[in-house]
Amino acid sequence: MQHVATEPRVESEELSLAERAYRAIRDRLVMLEIRPGAPINEEQLGQSLGVGRTPVREALKRLQYERLITTYPRRGTFATEVNITDLAHISEVRQELEPLAAAQAARRATAADRATLTALHAELESAGSPRQDADELMRLDLRVHRAIYAATHNPYLEDTLVRHDNLATRIWCLFIDRLSDMAGHVEEHGPLIEAIVAGDPETAAQLARSHVEGFEQAIRDAI
Repeated sequence: MQHVATEPRVESEELSLAERAYRAIRDRLVMLEIRPGAPINEEQLGQSLGVGRTPVREALKRLQYERLITTYPRRGTFATEVNITDLAHISEVRQELEPLAAAQAARRATAADRATLTALHAELESAGSPRQDADELMRLDLRVHRAIYAATHNPYLEDTLVRHDNLATRIWCLFIDRLSDMAGHVEEHGPLIEAIVAGDPETAAQLARSHVEGFEQAIRDAI
């Protein structure tokens, strides 16, 4: 009986380690801490994260599906290159789904979702302060987007948009030194959050679409 009782605990622990590894490696790839084209070393990643190779391998399987890493036969695994030609394809998806997510979040956000978004809104109000560097602004942008997606309470929509926002963020990080008003772009989320918290799906959808269009234009201007 004792052996049977401990199995679920071990399995659950392994899953949580894999999830922790996935999130950590994902964000290193998204923020270009692991540079595009860089080789992926399972052992080194495991050591840096304090986990074994099995959770790392599970994480890498997911990251390959999400187009953040690529495996080549007999060559190994590498961080995916950032290809600017992907911008139009990514934006095409986001221009349709970001407004949908914003509208659904406005309709479905729980009290807890609204509290999370309100706290992020407070952080946005100091987004342009000298204390915040580009890395902090990018991480805040990711947190805002992920909170909005979570507030849709549609896991399929959330997963799809998280993947595409991650890919868009990699492009943004690549051109970050050429973007003139990054703080302004991040601060645009303020009115969007206000519309969601107020339960105004039409305004939220309109602001989300404008935000995606503005992002694409800013990148094209920086090229």
